[in-house]
Amino acid sequence: MVLLKAEHITKRFGDKVIIKDINIELNRGELVSLLGVSGSGKTTLFNVLSGLVRPEEGHVTINGEDMTGKPGCISYMMQKDLLMVHKKIIDNVSLPLVLKGIDKKSARQKADSLFEEFGLDGTQYLYPVQLSGGMRQRAALLRTYLSSGGAALLDEPFSALDAITKSAIHRWYLDVMQKIDLSTLFITHDIDEAILLSDRIYILNGKPGQIRDEILIKEKKPRPEDFYLTESFLHYKRQIIKRL
Repeated sequence: MVLLKAEHITKRFGDKVIIKDINIELNRGELVSLLGVSGSGKTTLFNVLSGLVRPEEGHVTINGEDMTGKPGCISYMMQKDLLMVHKKIIDNVSLPLVLKGIDKKSARQKADSLFEEFGLDGTQYLYPVQLSGGMRQRAALLRTYLSSGGAALLDEPFSALDAITKSAIHRWYLDVMQKIDLSTLFITHDIDEAILLSDRIYILNGKPGQIRDEILIKEKKPRPEDFYLTESFLHYKRQIIKRL
């Protein structure tokens, strides 16, 4: 089932074409990565997909309905967690529900029911400054999920984490995606991360940015911890480097 589809997306700023004739889709249950060098238009594309920016050409559909240029239809988590330092974690996480018109008590209750699933139980009444970087990202991901409608756009959400924390949160995120039936379109510059997490990888490259290739990762998830050392992993990596 296709949850999110972008067809023939072209976006200009002034006379400059940033992305051109982009066609991508996200199916239910998938994690799909968008991999490309800096300046290739990845974030611009996400701004179009989220409805924050309207393209000059093309359209975006969510669950088969045209949502081009309509913000609030799909959740979008940027690189920083953007938790509000003056609010408790429970109120940071439940904010999307409050913005949708749900009363504060009910929003807190709905959010609280997911804290254990996201490995956050016991942090409800702490402030962001009291959490580690990995826990803050979990809180931000829970907030994203509560506004997601089943699909989420993540723009390098793990880039600020150290290697050990990143590896642990990778495994956790794949597990929680399956449990809560969340589909993800994921921006990354990290080739290893893309291969480890993805069902498919879109290669975005050039100026203007265009989809140069789509690579299917055949191995089932979660992949073994030594997957980095296999010939299959190196084969995918060589394919990607050749196309970037």
